[in-house]
Amino acid sequence: MQQTTVSTKPYLIRAIHEWCSDQGFTPYLVVAVRQKMQVPQEFVKNGEIVLNISYNATRNLTIGNDYINFSARFNGVSRDINIPVGAVVSIFSRENGEGMGFEYEGTPEAHLDDAPASTSDSEEPPPRPSGRPQLRIVK
Repeated sequence: MQQTTVSTKPYLIRAIHEWCSDQGFTPYLVVAVRQKMQVPQEFVKNGEIVLNISYNATRNLTIGNDYINFSARFNGVSRDINIPVGAVVSIFSRENGEGMGFEYEGTPEAHLDDAPASTSDSEEPPPRPSGRPQLRIVK
């Protein structure tokens, strides 16, 4: 029998999303943006994007084991979002900041078509931000 280790990360993301929704909180996702990830690049700041993934803010939200997919409106324009689960660095409640942080996990299959063959840094973790942490409670 072949034994495969499946990451707990997508399960934890789904659980915190469900907890936020049940409590009437707004779940936010912090994503480390790499290569040509399908997110609105104009909202990327310091290599990360913060996304509201509540059911009210998204359409057709799917939190799968490999990717998080949904459609959302940005400045009135509907955009399709496709995020590798490995790029999620945290999920938290906007109202009280409770949630969970994760290590950035390189997703080689997501970078194969995007990165030039000579690029060796596509799987390195993002640089650590200096100064104060980026997560903060938004009221």
